[in-house]
Amino acid sequence: MAVPIAVLDCDLLLYGRGHRTLDRFKLEDVTDEYLVSTYGFPRQFIYYLVDLLGATLSRPTQRSRAISPETQILAALGFYTSGSFQTRMGDAIGISQASMSRCVANVTEALVERASQFIHFPEDEATVQTLKDDFYGLAGMPGVLGVVDCTHVAIKAPNAEDLSYVNRKGLHSLNCLMVCDARGVLLSAETHWPGSLPDCTVLEQAALTSQFETELRKDGWLLGDSSFLLRTWLMTPLHIPETPAEYRYNMAHSATHNIIERTFRTIRSRFRCLDGSKGTLQYSPEKSSHIILACCVLHNISLEHGLDVWSSPATGHMEQPEEEYEQMESVDSEACRIRQELLLTHFS
Repeated sequence: MAVPIAVLDCDLLLYGRGHRTLDRFKLEDVTDEYLVSTYGFPRQFIYYLVDLLGATLSRPTQRSRAISPETQILAALGFYTSGSFQTRMGDAIGISQASMSRCVANVTEALVERASQFIHFPEDEATVQTLKDDFYGLAGMPGVLGVVDCTHVAIKAPNAEDLSYVNRKGLHSLNCLMVCDARGVLLSAETHWPGSLPDCTVLEQAALTSQFETELRKDGWLLGDSSFLLRTWLMTPLHIPETPAEYRYNMAHSATHNIIERTFRTIRSRFRCLDGSKGTLQYSPEKSSHIILACCVLHNISLEHGLDVWSSPATGHMEQPEEEYEQMESVDSEACRIRQELLLTHFS
């Protein structure tokens, strides 16, 4: 009968006639074109992930035939890049939708465990100087260590009573604070903030602020838009520019800061599970946050491997809540002095 078959465990069906067993799917048996179209990445990149995560994904299991790390990674990449647990994807590697879900959870946690390895600010002086030189080459803005902004990712409603994840558009989301370099490599990613929090509040409470205020770099700053408050380590645009120098500063600031919006578009383009086209992430806020962070880790690894998708066509994505910026003068006189000195020294 159809109903009993539908509820059988996937692994029982997996080894039946007409189904590929886990041992039969081999990366070398398919083309790079197939791998990229189905899982979003070429063979060598997948091999790298198997080497990176294999030991973590080969945990002991009570089942006689565990799902291999290679298959788990393919299942997770399939979900990240398509945004769904389609039966077709599971059939391609010989596992069911339920097993796909378990694989995504395993790979996500393995990537999150390695987040600090791939997402961090540079430490050595030479790399920091290269970072600033790259930003200066964009629009002539000196001393930039990174550009910062927030982006929302839609999630399912945690429960009817919890309104902390409802953003200004009335949608449930996570507000993710990120910093990137001039190439779009993420230097910081905090993906767990409730969607109801405005960007300025997220930054105020973020580990990023603690990092810059307790281990303050005296030789540079981040660039943030008007949703943030001017700080000694965070340069924002002038609300009402009046002089030619102020206009030039704002233009250079905007052109440089735009790199983070481009990076957000890139991440959504590559990882369709985040762009809203397949609906919201159907997980708790904590698990959704981990999936976003896992995609951020993969974004950096892909750039490290030369897989730049900035030339890819834009895809549909969740409309971002419009922030109602409360324009206010910074009470930090030292921050105002630093910005004024920057104006006089480099834009006058």
